[in-house]
Amino acid sequence: MAEESQRQADARRRHELAGQAAQAEAQAAQVQLDAFVARLVEVGATPEPLQATLLNGSRVKTDKTGWYLNKARTLAVAPDGSYYQLVTAGSALARFTGVRLLPSPPTLVIGRGGRDGETGDLADFLARALDDYTSR
Repeated sequence: MAEESQRQADARRRHELAGQAAQAEAQAAQVQLDAFVARLVEVGATPEPLQATLLNGSRVKTDKTGWYLNKARTLAVAPDGSYYQLVTAGSALARFTGVRLLPSPPTLVIGRGGRDGETGDLADFLARALDDYTSR
C-alpha cells in the first residue's frame, strides 16, 4: 500500500482538528443545557410532549418530552439534557405513528451559516426560553 502523501496527511489532520473542535463545542454547549434544565426543574416547569416538523411541513408527535428552545419549535432539550433538532424526514405514516428522535450534539451557535430562520448564541436562546417557561 502506498504511503500517505503530505496532502493526504494534512487533510486527515484538518479533519481530526475539526472533529476535536466540534466535540469541545458540544461539551461547552452541554454545560449550558444542563444548567438550563436544572433551572427549569428548580422553578417547577414541567416538560411537554415534543412535536417534530417533517420535511413537508407537517407537525407530528414524537417519543420525547422536553422544552422548546425557539419560537419555531424546531429545537428542544429533554429533561435528561439531550438536545434535539425537531425537523426530520418521515414516511406518510408518520402523521399517525409519530417519529422517534435521536439526540444531536449541541452547538454554541444556533443556525450557524444559515440564511433564514433564527440564528444566534445558544445562551440567548436558553435565556429567552427560560423567560417563556418561567412566566407561564
